[in-house]
Amino acid sequence: MPVQVDESIFKAYDIRGIVGRTLTADAVRAVGMALGARGRTQGVPRFVIGRDGRLSGPELSRALIEGFTSVGMPVVDVGMVTTPMVYFGTYHLGTGSGVAITGSHNPPDYNGLKMMLGGETLHGEAIKSLARDINGGRLPAPGTPAEVTRLDIRNAYRDRVTGDVRVARPMKIAVDCGNGVAGAYAASLYRAMGCDVRELFCEVDGNFPNHHPDPADPHNLQDLIACLQDTDAEIGLAFDGDGDRLGVVTKDGSIIYPDRQLMLFAQDVLSRVPGGQIIYDVKCSRNVAAWVRKAGGQPLMWRTGHSLVKAKLKETGAPLAGEMSGHVFFAERWYGFDDGLYAGARLLEILSRHADPSAVLNALPDSPSTPELHLQCREGENFSLIETLRSRATFDGATDVIRIDGLRVEYSDGFGLARPSNTTPVVVMRFEADSDAALARIQADFRREILAVNPSAKLPF
Repeated sequence: MPVQVDESIFKAYDIRGIVGRTLTADAVRAVGMALGARGRTQGVPRFVIGRDGRLSGPELSRALIEGFTSVGMPVVDVGMVTTPMVYFGTYHLGTGSGVAITGSHNPPDYNGLKMMLGGETLHGEAIKSLARDINGGRLPAPGTPAEVTRLDIRNAYRDRVTGDVRVARPMKIAVDCGNGVAGAYAASLYRAMGCDVRELFCEVDGNFPNHHPDPADPHNLQDLIACLQDTDAEIGLAFDGDGDRLGVVTKDGSIIYPDRQLMLFAQDVLSRVPGGQIIYDVKCSRNVAAWVRKAGGQPLMWRTGHSLVKAKLKETGAPLAGEMSGHVFFAERWYGFDDGLYAGARLLEILSRHADPSAVLNALPDSPSTPELHLQCREGENFSLIETLRSRATFDGATDVIRIDGLRVEYSDGFGLARPSNTTPVVVMRFEADSDAALARIQADFRREILAVNPSAKLPF
């Protein structure tokens, strides 16, 4: 009897759902069969499979491996690792293909799959077509199971990082892993680099008993801020549930958001790649472009989404890219994928050259801004609302309207952004300006135009 899967779990950048409801072991097994069959047609020699620390990880890993091997696709099982370590495994083993079983920063009852095939991170239509293959009865019949190899890649990963990244002096740091899988690797990696590490919530626990592993939410950084204030640690690093995003806190408790981190990384990379292109997503500060130009680089704004940014990085040959969400992609000295632990190592390399790391971070350009704001919508309404705004809205005084991902309206003294999320039914909004008065004026422009389209909208500002 053909397998049927819930097509709602096939998102723009990954597969994700509630374990046992929308995301079942049968569904994951079917994905393994569909992706394994696709890999065979492309001549993929084997897939690397790893999982984060979620409680459902072992069961879903077994199901995924069964799916792959049943259609004749060999698997290398690297066990419980960060998502970037799965990516690393695909390069280290020369497969270019792998799946990380991860719920990232979603609640504990979620899990999902991030997928690479032939050196490309799957997104959009490539993911949706897997659902059509499964529900359309186009899965191959199971045959003699292919081989499963189990491999511990932690030493290879650590040696690759420490062989490339060097700190100028030993640093005292604190790391908060929020009981996510990064806790199994972060402290040992930074100690191998010569750092003195204080650990917060580094015991891997899929219940996330202390706080949620999402450094984008300031509430989740309060323990790290307190640790820096109470100890001699110089800087604080925080990681999300699967270790592909980095959060940074200074000694005085300031949060250095990812677009400001990107400025520091860009300055460093451009010192070795003069004239290089630096990619940043539409949610990032206007300060990024000015900073990159000042450092001799070429700024390029692009769409939000780790898969989309990776594809653009590969297309352009840029040495560095970053997103406001905390994904940083180093192609210079690294492989071009997002890795929070590696980004942390590169940050420590830069900061170790300075006596006061917090002063370096706090000196990066900053402007009055909002965090990421969410306008809740009905399913699909977020896309229709933005399409209507794109065709009807007028923003007096705007210097530019950028339409690569929703609407980013530029003014001489700030910007406003409204874009449809590709993962949840919300419109993502963000505002930045040179002053609080300008920020309020830009928000008023967006409020007027959105309410003209949808008078009942419950605006988050």
